[in-house]
Amino acid sequence: MRIIAKSTIKKFWAQPDYREAKGSLESWYEETLKADWQSPQAIKNQYGNASICNNNRVVFNIGGNKYRLVVEMQYRAGIAWIKFIGTHAQYDLIDVETVNDY
Repeated sequence: MRIIAKSTIKKFWAQPDYREAKGSLESWYEETLKADWQSPQAIKNQYGNASICNNNRVVFNIGGNKYRLVVEMQYRAGIAWIKFIGTHAQYDLIDVETVNDY
């Protein structure tokens, strides 16, 4: 998969409060680069705890479920577009289907 954009997750883990997310986000990034997800089921096969949402959005639990990563999947184009990353409290304030922070 092509990921848009790594700079988004780098900016997140560069913040002092979120530095511990770096390892988990790097792992997700590397695994996603190697993936060839053609459908939501393909994601669920690899990440059983991912939440498949409307508007081609997928929510990944990061860092032992401490953070949430919202990605818009463009399956045919092979693109994973990062739309949001934050804590559970921050995630609770967004609409997964429309969030477009990055």
